[in-house]
Amino acid sequence: MFLLELSVGAKVSFLAVTVGEFVLGMLGNGLIALVNCMEWVKNGKISSADFILFNLAVARIIQLWLTLLGIFIWLSPQRFDNGKLILVLTILWTLSNHLSTWFTTCLSIFYFLKIANFSHTLFLWLKWRMKRVVLVLFFGSFFILSVDLTMKGALSELWLKTYIGHASNDTLNLFPRTIYYLDYVILSLIFIIPFLLSLISLLLLYLSLLRHTKNWQLNTLNSRDSCIEAHKRAMKMVAAFLILFLLYCTSILLANWIFFVREKFQANMVATILSIVFLSSHSFAIIFGNKKLKKISLRLLCYLRFSRIKVKYFNS
Repeated sequence: MFLLELSVGAKVSFLAVTVGEFVLGMLGNGLIALVNCMEWVKNGKISSADFILFNLAVARIIQLWLTLLGIFIWLSPQRFDNGKLILVLTILWTLSNHLSTWFTTCLSIFYFLKIANFSHTLFLWLKWRMKRVVLVLFFGSFFILSVDLTMKGALSELWLKTYIGHASNDTLNLFPRTIYYLDYVILSLIFIIPFLLSLISLLLLYLSLLRHTKNWQLNTLNSRDSCIEAHKRAMKMVAAFLILFLLYCTSILLANWIFFVREKFQANMVATILSIVFLSSHSFAIIFGNKKLKKISLRLLCYLRFSRIKVKYFNS
């Protein structure tokens, strides 16, 4: 039977790293969700970009909790005793991962349509229907989600049957492996589509920036231009997502291949750490790329630093 035993030292180190990253991810995504929620309640309305950011932060908070719960289940000696729990956790994680990925993709496309400036008829048509385009794209992605959930459910169920007590059955050994390869292809496609959409948005933003900069230099002597600054901020946020998402996708795909083909649990440990790095790091990239969030976070850091100095002063 396939055993996934780790030394106590490896478990402790793994938990220490993941819990530390989990805390950072909760702080970053919690700040994004809290700020936008408070503004929504205060003003009674919220902008489209902030609405996407709020939902993205909530989805990632849920994904972080599911990831942490999954870690404790995998490291538990009774990890295979409750197959239904593992199946439910897999489905919920897949759903939260899908929402997290596509909210970010929709945000990239929204920035592109809002900030970029082209005279092409198709672009003007999309820009005029910007909110509707983003909604159609987001809800259209649920077709991909349905395929992914179906494959994940089948793969999880067959994998559990194989390793709970049917490892000697050649049919059960072969069938899950076949299902896995099909799931691997689907998973690759699921990652490629949002990556390509975000990459196209980044490239078109860059072309729009070049065109706008050229026109601006010919027509004005001002040293700063708000449109150029908006282009640069949007490009930085999309580029940060692409870099982190590429690292995340590569780690997940490689870990899945090593785990199912080579049957090495350590690969999943590395993939888990990198996935939490993606969820945590990108939240801070969003914060420092957003004027409002950056201002509030810096103000909060100054307040905490001042409070710490004040406490030290009164204790001395």
